[in-house]
Amino acid sequence: MLDIAYPRQVVLVTSRYDVKDKFSTKIIEKDNVLAVDWHMPVSFEPKMYAISIAKTRFSLQLIRESKLFCVNFIPNELEEAVKYIGKHSGEHIDKFTNSGLTMKDCNSIHCVCIKEACAYIECEVLEEIEAGDHIVFIGKVVHYTENDNKLRLFHKTMGDKFTTTK
Repeated sequence: MLDIAYPRQVVLVTSRYDVKDKFSTKIIEKDNVLAVDWHMPVSFEPKMYAISIAKTRFSLQLIRESKLFCVNFIPNELEEAVKYIGKHSGEHIDKFTNSGLTMKDCNSIHCVCIKEACAYIECEVLEEIEAGDHIVFIGKVVHYTENDNKLRLFHKTMGDKFTTTK
C-alpha cells in the first residue's frame, strides 16, 4: 500500500549523543547517520521540520537523548553510500567512515552534518509523537544551509531502487 507514496526524496539524518561506554566509565561522543524517506516541512512560522524513524533504529535513542537532529539532502551520485547506510546499524560500526561520507560540525547545534550534502537543516526537537511502529520527531529549524543545486536522490519503492529528477 505505501508504494503508492513513492518516489520520495531520501535524506540522511545525522545525530550525536554523549554515551557512557559499556566497558568503562568513559563518556564517548557517538555520531550516527540514518537513511530516511519519511520527512517533511510542517510549519513556516516558526520554521519546523518532521522526520519519522522506526522504533528499532539506533538513531532513535540518540535523538531522544540529545533532542537534536540534522536532515541532510543527498545528491544522486551518493546512491551507494545511501544503500550502505540503509543496510547497517551504527550502534557498533562507524557508518560515516565505511560509507565514505565526511562529517563536519553543524553551525548551531551539537551534532554533525554531511559535507557532501546538497543542503542540510539543523533541528532541535520540540515534540515526539508515537505513530504505530515509528516515532515522528518535530524539530524547530535553528539553521539551514544550501551548498549546491545538484540532482537529488529519490527512493523509488520500499526496496533498493533509486531514481533522480532530470
